[in-house]
This record gives sequence, C-alpha cells and structure tokens, in this order.
Amino acid sequence: MNYLECLNYLAELGQELRGVKFDLHAIESILAALEHPERRYPTAIVAGTNGKGSTAAILASILKQAGYRTGLYTSPHLVRVNERIRVNGAEIADDDFAACFTQVRLVVERLIDRGTLPHHPSFFEFLTATGFLHFARSRLDVAVLEVGMGGRLDATNVTEPRVAVITNVALDHVEFLGSTHQAIAQEKAGVIKPLRPVISCCEHPEAVEVVRRRSAELGADLVELQQSISNVRDLGGRFAFDLALNGDRFSGLAPPLRGRFQMKNAAAAVTAAWRLGREGFSIPPSAIQEGLRAASWPGRLEAVSDRPLVLVDGAHNPAAMRELAAFVRENCQGRRLRLVYASMRDKSIAEISEILFPLAEEVYLTQPALARAARPEEILAVARTKPARYVIEPDPVRALRRACQASSPDDVVLATGSLFLVGALKQQLGQ
Repeated sequence: MNYLECLNYLAELGQELRGVKFDLHAIESILAALEHPERRYPTAIVAGTNGKGSTAAILASILKQAGYRTGLYTSPHLVRVNERIRVNGAEIADDDFAACFTQVRLVVERLIDRGTLPHHPSFFEFLTATGFLHFARSRLDVAVLEVGMGGRLDATNVTEPRVAVITNVALDHVEFLGSTHQAIAQEKAGVIKPLRPVISCCEHPEAVEVVRRRSAELGADLVELQQSISNVRDLGGRFAFDLALNGDRFSGLAPPLRGRFQMKNAAAAVTAAWRLGREGFSIPPSAIQEGLRAASWPGRLEAVSDRPLVLVDGAHNPAAMRELAAFVRENCQGRRLRLVYASMRDKSIAEISEILFPLAEEVYLTQPALARAARPEEILAVARTKPARYVIEPDPVRALRRACQASSPDDVVLATGSLFLVGALKQQLGQ
C-alpha cells in the first residue's frame, strides 16, 4: 500500500470512537504476530483527562535533550495523521508510515483468516500498532506514549512502562469510562504497573484515593504533586515556578506553553524525568531546563496572529474550559473577546456555555466537517447560557475571518471547543 491508500483504508474504518471497545485482545494479538516491537525499547506512559498530550510532549523533549533517541506517540492529530508518531520531534515520513501500516494490515488479515481476530481492529489500534512498529525500526532509546482514552484497556497500555503519569481526572467520555470521578480514575489507574513508579497530579478526592489505593496494591512508588510547586511567577500568560522533589529542587522552570494549567503539566513531566533518573536514565538538570524551553505542543493556547491576538485551543470538556476561562480572565482583562466555538455532540455543551459564553462580547458558532460535530443551531438549543450576541457561520475559516474583521487590533479572538476545529483552522492557515 502507498501512503494515500493507507489513509483511505483508515478513513473506511470511520472516526476513532466508532466501534470503540475496551479490550486488549486485538492489539496484543497484532503485536505478538509482529514479534512484539513494543518490547524493544523502554516506555513511559501518560494518562489523564486533560493535559496528557502536553505532558507527554514535554517529557519527550526532556529525554531528547538528555541525548536519548525518543519516540512520541500522541492523539488525536490536528492536520496530518503523521503527527501522532514522532522520533526526536520529527513526524513519521509518508513512506515509513505506508511501510509500517502495510505490514500491520497484512498481519491483521492473516489473523482474521485464522479466526484469531473476529473482526478488523479499530482506527486507533491500527495506528498504535503502526507506531510501535515504526519505533522499533527507528531503534529508539525510549518511547513516550499518550493514552488515547481511559488507560486500563487502552491500546497503548500493553508495555511495562518505566514510569506512569496520571495528569488529572475529570468527567469526559462518560459513556465509555463511567459517570463518576471514582469510576474514571479506576480506568486511568490501569496504567499503574507493579513496582513501577507513578506520578499523580489528581486533585479530586475520589480520584486521589483511587490512585493511592491502586499504587499501594501494586507496590508502586507514588509521587503526588499537589504540594511540590512553589514560587510561581506570571510571565504574561506563561509561568515560571520551582519544584521540590524529595530533597531535590528545580528552580526557574519555565515552559513556553501559555496557561497556568501548563505548570502542572510541566511539573508532571519534570517529575517523571526525575524519577526516570532514579531508574537508571542519565538526565541532568540542564536537559530538564532545555527540554522545557524546546517543548512545543500546537493547538493549546497557540497564538496564530498578533493584531488582533488570535488564539486557538483544543479544550473540549468543562474542566479544560474552566482553565481556559481562568486564562482569559487573568490575561485578557480590558480587551474585547470574540469567541469562535464548535463542539462535538457528545460533549457537555450546556455546562461549557455557562463557563465560556459570558466572557465573550460576541460568539461565532461554527461546525467542522465531521458527522459528530454539532450544528450551530444544536449548540444554541442546548446552551444553558445563551450568547449575548452571536453569529452563525458554519464554515470555520469564514467564522474566524469574520471574527477578526469585526475586531480592533487590541482585541482577542479565541477559537475553541474542539481539536477538530483547531485542526481545520490550522490546515487552512497553513495553506
């Protein structure tokens, strides 16, 4: 198969949540038939409701700066599927993607013919196997894996990670993971392995208790970060801070990503790197500082224009929206805000409207080209807080353009509600 044939095959499988199943049988069978590429390098795994992508990207950047050939597997992608599979920051090449994907497909067809697999794997399982295989062919020193959803039965959770990170637990994907913090925490705590260290940023009491209990059951060394951050300095929407870890102190940590919440993600990544150091990795403090400075994670409070300031952010659940609203209140005071908003139908639009819509002078309701996307009229119908002023513009690029045209140079335009919205905008902006 060539690259375009691979993309077409993926498209035929449907979007990632269609037919999703919590079952490791398929991915384990595929990896066994591929002679277990996931066992050819050590791994670190990052789970959580929000912030896991940023945390994984920062940790991978630190490991790269420490001299390790580092793989990074994340999801979803913004523009190209290749973004999900990176080695030392570089996306997988089209030809390499096609070669690995084709091998995975051949193995899958053979397993189906034998009856080992009852049906084709999911979109995410295909990509996860492709990523593991590419990493093995790339002769990695270490791979950082972002969990797709949940943790316990996510396709990424088939290795014995040298460290596990749980960024936080909030209500999202409740139809798959459960409707309480305790139930969701139990799924995310599935990444904790016997006698392996775990880093937890959980704050909700139910989630904290679940992670503590599971860590104790498995003899996993647990590091909780709630009280470790100090000396926080606001650098105009970005933050510097100090981090104390069991007698070791890291001063002046300054991730380049906007938002107070990125401090927690950076702290989680630094703590994971520190713990890997105790597991035999050579990660000097200079690599941590340089890794932070070099880290990049597009689509999260990313500025794509200055006058007016245009920010794009993939926040899509209430917990992430509260962090986003806090950023707006802290950093956009006295400036008029126009909001470009889209959402998938399965998200908590009603609650999000209460958090976000009151901050905006005008809301532009739009819709990415996905079957799951809510129409602007559907968003209005379920919103508990109606926008004071709104514009319905189904095309995301036109919605952003109209918001910018209505703004003065000192105003702020924020596009948010879905990573699919951010991806659609970035694709057009790139062109």
